[in-house]
Amino acid sequence: MTPAARAGAAVTILERILAGEAAEAALTRWARASRYAGSGDRAAVRDLVYDALRRRRSRAALGGALTGRGLILGLCREEGLDPDSLFGAGPHAPEPLTEAERAAGRAPTPDEATDLPDWLLPALRASLGPRFEAVAAALRDRAPVWLRANRLKAAPSAALAALRAEGITAEPSAELPGALRITEGARRLNGSAAYRDGLVELQDLSPQLAVATLGPLDGLAALDFCAGGGGKTLALAAAGAARLVAHDANPARMSGLRDRAARAGATVEIVQPGRIAGRFDLVVADVPCSGSGSWRRDPEGRWRLTPAQLEALLATQAAILDEAAARLHPGGRLAYMTCSLLEAENAAQIDAFLSRRPDFRTEFTRLMTPLGESDGFYVAVLRQGSR
Repeated sequence: MTPAARAGAAVTILERILAGEAAEAALTRWARASRYAGSGDRAAVRDLVYDALRRRRSRAALGGALTGRGLILGLCREEGLDPDSLFGAGPHAPEPLTEAERAAGRAPTPDEATDLPDWLLPALRASLGPRFEAVAAALRDRAPVWLRANRLKAAPSAALAALRAEGITAEPSAELPGALRITEGARRLNGSAAYRDGLVELQDLSPQLAVATLGPLDGLAALDFCAGGGGKTLALAAAGAARLVAHDANPARMSGLRDRAARAGATVEIVQPGRIAGRFDLVVADVPCSGSGSWRRDPEGRWRLTPAQLEALLATQAAILDEAAARLHPGGRLAYMTCSLLEAENAAQIDAFLSRRPDFRTEFTRLMTPLGESDGFYVAVLRQGSR
């Protein structure tokens, strides 16, 4: 495919997304109908689509319209490309620009330049303070790819060597050597033996740092209360939990966990809702949230979230905190986590919980952002009484 043909495909896919179709579904539908597109073409079109979603407001302003054509025209104007090199440039390219399209477009306003929804700007500014502008700018760019070296299978140095042998270059985090950032060859990862054999797991740096705050778990019983796909479950297994239980209110989210655990060499009890037995030394609750800290990876999430949905999430988070606390042994620890930057989902939730449960105390809190870590992520570790 030529660059113009890739732009034409991106226009079509973006129109479907703007009409309400999920981005992944729209991309999959296009790929199935476009067998002529090679893997490089599919990757390039995906990049065009996701970059447009990350910068939707600013590129719509530059392109003169919130349409697929407007977003690609906005890309041209943002990057200094000649629009005629894409629009009308051969078969499968977007149709040539009209005179009206050539005349439309303007510089984005300061709020549009954040590429965040208007209704959330006050809350994000209040939550991030002087870091807001820099964090908003970081959320407009693609996220790095991080791996966790699985200590159940290999030391970080061995994992790095295995990746390097397959053309994948990575470097360890200065703060957490077992966290590896891919610098070259990320698209080779899924087909690599290092990934297939469980030497490494895909996991962003921020949740890895959050789990690391819990320290070694040797001899402890741990419950991953909102396990989802199981990334943190496997990290807890690598930290040495003697008994590890994975639970999720939506069991379908854990459908791949059994195979992932087998590949990682981890022993995990996967339980259905209402079937959790016993109490635990540690309960981890990575609760449903706005996802505002991970909008680089899920850019359409910022445009789909509504005020009503956020209010419902806040109620759910409070209920999960209360239920998770009830699963602890006396003196046990509760680790509350979100991939959110919003204070309402983070520190405010902890303050409200402590007002309901004065028998708990805070041991540790940390808000991570793309400026110093990777995804935006919050962790609070609470202990019940003293032990």
